[in-house]
Amino acid sequence: MQSSNRSSGSPFAPHDQEDTAAMLDAIGVEDVEELFDIPAAVRFDDSFDIPPREEHELILEVGDMLDQNDDVVSLLGRGHYNHYIPALVDHIAGRSEYLTSYTQYQPEASQGFLQVLFEYQSMLVELTGLEVANCSLYDAATGLGEAATFADRLRHTDGDRILVPELLHPGRRSTLENYCAGPGLEVDTYPMDDGTVDVDGLASSLDESTVMVYVETPTIRGTIEPSLNEIGELVHDADAAFCIGTDPVALSILEEPASVGADVVVGDAGVLGLPAAFGMGLGLFATREEYVRQVPGRLVGATEDAAGNRAFALTLVTREQHIRRERATSNICTNQAWAALRAAMHAAWLGPDGLVELAQECIEQPAALATRLDDLGGVTAPFHDRHHFREFAFSTGVDADDLADILLERGYAVHALEDDVLQVCVIDQSEDTIDRFVQEFTEVLA
Repeated sequence: MQSSNRSSGSPFAPHDQEDTAAMLDAIGVEDVEELFDIPAAVRFDDSFDIPPREEHELILEVGDMLDQNDDVVSLLGRGHYNHYIPALVDHIAGRSEYLTSYTQYQPEASQGFLQVLFEYQSMLVELTGLEVANCSLYDAATGLGEAATFADRLRHTDGDRILVPELLHPGRRSTLENYCAGPGLEVDTYPMDDGTVDVDGLASSLDESTVMVYVETPTIRGTIEPSLNEIGELVHDADAAFCIGTDPVALSILEEPASVGADVVVGDAGVLGLPAAFGMGLGLFATREEYVRQVPGRLVGATEDAAGNRAFALTLVTREQHIRRERATSNICTNQAWAALRAAMHAAWLGPDGLVELAQECIEQPAALATRLDDLGGVTAPFHDRHHFREFAFSTGVDADDLADILLERGYAVHALEDDVLQVCVIDQSEDTIDRFVQEFTEVLA
């Protein structure tokens, strides 16, 4: 019995020359290149000049290249967190029915995947207290941008100001400004007081032109916002939408956003299920049921099949690929479903108690490190007199840039913020490196 050898073809379109010729003949085309209309101005006709290599040679070459990377311990944080991911997540999420699935348009063939996404949405609903969550956006930055245009659609009076904290990740600010350029919204800031919202300053910034106010907890400096109730009342008195930025681990132990008047919650759900990639994330988006038809992206709903069995299907998909463009709420359309699936699996593995225990570690471990640093002469840790989550800033009396450079040479990456202020992040994956970090830091200060 002979088997055809198609190893020379693409693994994704495994057609030999005879198959390809038959298909081209059927559509009346002589060459595959005729199927691609690439303008001459952007067509690449040169050679990449990449010499062919054997697989073994290529592995050695790439390994040598990667060995040039600095071997450092990352204590960076600020939106990128490397929590331990159980092996079960990789094992199950790596199954072919998940890896090869794109958007789950055919529910009869995607019930398992759709159910996991439904559970992901349910997890966010339970954590936020809001009634509706979509099954993922790109990342926290696009979640914030979508929240701004979402709020603009909801507001019935004129207004064009989106208020954000002055301490906001520049990448999130930039993405938000890109989103706001189209509808003509203006991004403005309100002041911070010792790492959290200056409530009086926010009150002075609010007026009838305010469309939405965005508040983070934890903030980019790891501080926990203590005045969410008061802020929510101020925002609603100004007839603006109240948006909170957070993440699922923090939500398991902090105030429920719905209880403080949040209209929409955004953030990065990729703290569960995804390693720190310093780029890729998983945007969460939750809101009130009354706004469900304005939610961007996709929702998975529970229904019944023809036999009356519980089933799941995409519903209220309000992006422009599915409905008339003028009725679309967003063009956000990448498939982050696999990342959401991993987050749901990680959360299920932890369970409610495990999620709370992880959140408690995110409070206790930074507090313990801050105490050790504060005991060193000339160090004030934490810099802000607030409760912290995962990370904190601290002052040293030494130029922050110089100190960060020296620590990097000794194998530790930290953030230099301003003057003599540094920032470190300590979570479960970096806990075993802290003793050595304190020793190196002490030697540097001496």
